[in-house]
Amino acid sequence: MFPTVKNGAVGAVKFEGSGCAIFTASASMMTDAVKGKSDAEVRHLFDDFVRMVKGEGKPADLGKLEAFAGVSEFPVRVKCATLAWPTLKAALEGVETTISTEE
Repeated sequence: MFPTVKNGAVGAVKFEGSGCAIFTASASMMTDAVKGKSDAEVRHLFDDFVRMVKGEGKPADLGKLEAFAGVSEFPVRVKCATLAWPTLKAALEGVETTISTEE
């Protein structure tokens, strides 16, 4: 994950990776959703998206990301939809170690 932050907001984000269609779509849509957002807004979006995909409630407005709301009905696919998100969060925090989605 390669985000750039300028004047306190995410300027651009790109990712390199391969995986299933849900992972790829989620990562791609995530890069669009966070552009221009502050660190606090990205964290809020991260929390709302993960809660929605896990079926723990639907936030007021996630825009196009709401297309992933149905993933909660397929628990085995939740990791696919959320995989890129912790990586973005870690990149914004400057973490340079391997990121795991295992709890």
